[in-house]
Amino acid sequence: MIVASDTARAVARLGHRCESLRDARLFVTGGTGFVGTWLLATMCGANRRFGLGVRAVVLTRDPAAYARSVPEIAGDEAVDLVGGDVRECSWPAGRFTHVIHAAATADAALAQERPSDMRSTIIDGTRRVVEFCEARGVGHLLALSSGAVYRRAPGARRPLSENDPCGGPDADDDRFAYHQAKRRMESMLSSCGVGGPPAVSIARLFSFVGPGLPLDRHFAIGNFIADALASKPVVVHGDGTPVRSYLYAADMAGWLWAILVDGRPGRAYNVGSQRAVTIAEAASIVAQAAARPLEVRIEGGRDPGGGGSWYVPSTARARSELGVAEWTSLEDAVRRTMSWHREKTA
Repeated sequence: MIVASDTARAVARLGHRCESLRDARLFVTGGTGFVGTWLLATMCGANRRFGLGVRAVVLTRDPAAYARSVPEIAGDEAVDLVGGDVRECSWPAGRFTHVIHAAATADAALAQERPSDMRSTIIDGTRRVVEFCEARGVGHLLALSSGAVYRRAPGARRPLSENDPCGGPDADDDRFAYHQAKRRMESMLSSCGVGGPPAVSIARLFSFVGPGLPLDRHFAIGNFIADALASKPVVVHGDGTPVRSYLYAADMAGWLWAILVDGRPGRAYNVGSQRAVTIAEAASIVAQAAARPLEVRIEGGRDPGGGGSWYVPSTARARSELGVAEWTSLEDAVRRTMSWHREKTA
C-alpha cells in the first residue's frame, strides 16, 4: 500500500481543488500502474478527508492481480475495477465527468520485444478514449504523455520546456516506438475538444521515485535501490554521466490532479523535477541512504540510454500556472522509497 502519511500530504496540497471534484465520476485507463496507483490512493484519501463522493471506474488488464497486489485500493468503495484492453474493451455504462488516460507503460522490454503492440496500445487506445469522451459528453480529459516526445539536439544540456520542438527522425525505428507513439497521441489530441467537450490537458511525465516503483525494470534509480536493499555495491551500467532528475511520487500525484482540475485546455505541462543529477550522483545518493554506506561501482562504457545524455524538464509553466512545487527533496524521496520497500518485505 502507498504510504498513508504521503497520501495525506498529497491530499492536503490539493486544497481548494478537491471541491472541483466533488461528486465527480472518473474513468481511468491504465489506472493500476505506478502512476495510476498513486492517483487512486490520493483520490481515496481525499474522499476520506473531505467526503467528496468521487468515484472511479478503472480499466485494467487483470483486476484480480491488482486486487491481490493493492487490496486497500481495489477494495475501496470508490473504486470499481473492470477488465479489458483499452483498444477493444466494452465501455462502462453511465455518465462520467472526467477521464484520465494513463494506458501504455513506458516498459523498455515491451518496446524492444513488441514495438507494434506498444504503438497500437498508445495510438489506437487514445483514439478510442477520444471517441468515448465525445460520445459521453465528458467535460475533462487528462492524457499522460512523456518527456520522450521532445526532439533533443545531440549534446544539448539544458532543461526541456513545453515550447521546445517535438518529433524527430525516428518514426520508423522500433527502438523509439514509445517516443513516436506518444507524439502521435498528442497530435490526435490537439484537435480534440474543438467546438465542444472534452477540455484536454496533457501531462508530459519525466522520471520519478517513490513507493511502488518497480526495482527490476529499466528504471536506473529503481535498480540502484534494489542493490542497496540487498546490501550490495550500487552498480551503474554505463559511465554514469547521463543527466536525469527525479520527482517524488506523492508530489507527482498532486501535480497531476492540479493539471486535471486547473490545467488550461489544449495545454501541455511537464511533470518532473528540475534538479539535475548525473546517473552516478543518483547512485551515490542511494548508496548513502542504505543502512550502511555502500560502494558505487561504475562498470560500463558510455551508454546514454533511452533518455539521451540530458533528460530534465523545465517546470516553470506548471509552477507558475498551477502553483505546484517540488515539495520533497531527492534524498528524502530515496529514503522514503527504501523504507517502504523494507517494510513491505519485512
